[in-house]
Amino acid sequence: MRLEPIPKRSEEPVYLESAEVEALRLIDLEKVSFVEAGRRMNVSRNTVWRLTESARQKIIKAIIEGRGIIIQRIEKEKVESSLPRS
Repeated sequence: MRLEPIPKRSEEPVYLESAEVEALRLIDLEKVSFVEAGRRMNVSRNTVWRLTESARQKIIKAIIEGRGIIIQRIEKEKVESSLPRS
């Protein structure tokens, strides 16, 4: 899925992983706890927190910098390794 801002201010899009979108959906739309979201996604609550924080940062960056957003699918095993460590 691709979302394009108008007017476009940057050619480089922001990439969201499907796991990040799912974490946002559970936390921000369904209002479940991080523990419950982790249970539903079969990951730890800390992983859900990292996914949510990463997705929020990317979305804000896209809005502020006028970038497109591309949602990518990844395999479950890559979720942990693709997250930024704090």
